Amino acid sequence: MVKIDVDRGLCVGNAMCVATAPGVFVHDENRQSTVVDAEGDPESLVLEAAANCPVSAIRVVDGGTGRSVFPPEPAPQS
Repeated sequence: MVKIDVDRGLCVGNAMCVATAPGVFVHDENRQSTVVDAEGDPESLVLEAAANCPVSAIRVVDGGTGRSVFPPEPAPQS
């Protein structure tokens, strides 16, 4: 399971996420995206929605490990 967070300070209401994963995202009364059901669509659609957000307002985290799935964590520097 993943945890999905929408940064409402960044969200501009473009609705790309709502169109891509309508089972997960909806617009609230202020036309900002909010998560209604983190399992409402396949994870692949959630990741597509996050990748297509024009202001990078969506963060997806692995619920088990707490590691960022999107945006991906940078590779460790050696």
